[in-house]
Amino acid sequence: MFKRLLQTTTLATMVALAPLSTMAQETPKQGGDIVVTYKDDITTLDPAIGYDWVNWSMIKSLFSRLMDYEPGTPNLVPSLAESFTVSPDGLSYTFKLRKGVKFSNGREVVASDVKYSIERAVDPKTQGPGAGFFGAIKGFEDVTGGKATTLSGIETPDESTVVFNLSRPDATFLHVLAINFASVVPKEAVEAAGGDFGKKPIGSGTFILKDWTIGQQLVFERNKDYFVKDVPHIDSFKVEVGQEPLVALLRLQKGEVDIAGDGIPPAKFLEIKNSADGPKMIVDGEQLHTGYITLNTKVKPFDNVKVRQAVNMAINKERVSRILNGRATPANQPLPPLMPGYDKSFTGYAFDVAKAKALLAEAGLADGFETVLYSTNTDPQPRIAQAIQQDLAAIGVKAEVRALAQANVIAAGGTEGEAPMIWSGGMAWIADFPDPSNFYGPILGCSGAVAGGWNWSWYCNEALDKRAVEADSMSDPAKSAERIATWGKIFTDIMADAPWVPVINERRVVAKSLRMGGADNVYIDPTRVINYDAIYVNQ
Repeated sequence: MFKRLLQTTTLATMVALAPLSTMAQETPKQGGDIVVTYKDDITTLDPAIGYDWVNWSMIKSLFSRLMDYEPGTPNLVPSLAESFTVSPDGLSYTFKLRKGVKFSNGREVVASDVKYSIERAVDPKTQGPGAGFFGAIKGFEDVTGGKATTLSGIETPDESTVVFNLSRPDATFLHVLAINFASVVPKEAVEAAGGDFGKKPIGSGTFILKDWTIGQQLVFERNKDYFVKDVPHIDSFKVEVGQEPLVALLRLQKGEVDIAGDGIPPAKFLEIKNSADGPKMIVDGEQLHTGYITLNTKVKPFDNVKVRQAVNMAINKERVSRILNGRATPANQPLPPLMPGYDKSFTGYAFDVAKAKALLAEAGLADGFETVLYSTNTDPQPRIAQAIQQDLAAIGVKAEVRALAQANVIAAGGTEGEAPMIWSGGMAWIADFPDPSNFYGPILGCSGAVAGGWNWSWYCNEALDKRAVEADSMSDPAKSAERIATWGKIFTDIMADAPWVPVINERRVVAKSLRMGGADNVYIDPTRVINYDAIYVNQ
C-alpha cells in the first residue's frame, strides 16, 4: 500500500502482506523492457545456494515451485502443482503436477525432479543455507548427518505425483514449498554445469537468463513457454551491476533506468520526495524487516552474555533511524511489529551507556576491548556502521569498521570465527514467508549456525530449538493463536541471551522511472524485494 496509515492491528498485518504499491487499476499491458541497477554484482543464481535480497528476486523468476503466492499477497496457491491434499494428521502431503510444464532446456518437469531438487537443497555437500527449512521431512537427519543421500519421506509413485511424509506436523510446510530453496531444477543440467549451475541456471520459471557478463549486466528474457497465460507481462529485464546508488538515481531521472534497486540514498531522499515528480517516482511501504547487529557467540569476548547485553545497551537506535530520514523505527526484538507474535509490551534493552559500562566491568572488561564490525559498502550502511562504532567507543569498545561488498560480508558471516560483529543493513532480514518461524531457523536457530548459513551470531540454544519445533508442530488451525503466542515468547526469551542487537525496522522505498506510470504497476513483495513477474510498463 502506498503511504497508507495503519488503523488496526488486523489492517496492519494485511498491509504488511500486501504489495508496497496500490492494487492494479487497469489490465496490465503486455510487452516492454525494463532496466534495473544494483551496486553489487550477483554471486549465484542457484536456488539451493542464493540467499541475498538482490539475487532472491531473480532466482524466483528463473524457477518454479510446487506452491507460490498471488503477487503481493500472503495467499498460497498451487503453482507447479495442479492440486494437493493433506492428510488429517498433517503428516502427509500429496501433490499432483501440472502436465506439460517444461524446463528451458525443453524437457518436461516430472515428479523425480521435485524429489531431486529438495534432496539437493538438503545435502550438506551443496552447502546451501536453506536445508533447515525441510527439517520436518522424514529422513532429514539421515541426509544432513551423512547417513543417507535421499530423503525417505519423499515418494514419487508416478511421474505426476509427489508425496511428502513428515516426521512431525509442520504448520509452515506449504510456505516452505513456495520459497526459492524448493525450486525445481533438472538433474542433468546441474551435473552438466560441473559445479557452476549458479552461472548456468535452467528452470521452468517466468524468465530465462540469456546473458551474464560478470561485473556488468544480466539479461533476462520472457519464457514464452511459461505455463501461466500472459505471465510475465514484460518481455525482458536487464540488471546492470556496479552502479553507485547516486549515479543510478541520476540515470533514473533521465529515463535511462527504470528501477534503482538499491533504493534512494538518504542524502537524496527528501529532495526526491519533495520534488514535483516525487509522488510518481517513489514506491514506499511497510515490510516484514528487522535490521540488526550480530554478536558472534563463538568469538571472544562475545561468548560472554554480559558483553552482549552491554553492547545492546550501548547502541543509539534513534540516531540510526535519523540517518535513514525517518524511514525506520527503533527495534527491540527480532520480530518486526507487523509480524504475528510481535510482543508490544516487550521493551528490550534501553539505551544506557552507564549500565553498559557497568556490565563490561562485571565481565572483567572495564577498560573495553578491540573488535571488528563488518558492513556492506553501499550508502548509507558505512555511515550507520560508523555511528555504531561511535556508540561502542563511548563504552570503551574500539571497533574497526570493514565495509565490503555484500558477497564478502555474507561469506565472512557464514565462516565460523570470522566476523565478531556484523551490521546487517542492506542484507537485513526480510521474511521469506509471513510467519514468525522464519525469523528463527535460518538466523537464530541451530540449523542456521553452519558453514554458509545466515546465523551469523553462531547462536545455538537447543532448548529454544525444541520449543520452536513444538510451536511449528501445532498445525491444527484451532491452535493458531497458541502457536503464535508460543513463538512470541521464544523471541523475547532469546533477548536474554542477546545474540543480536535489534536496531531498526525499516520501510522499503524504491525509486522507479516516470515511464512506468503510477504505483499500481510495480509490485514489491514484502517477503522479498521485486516481483518481476507482475511488473508492466506503459507503452
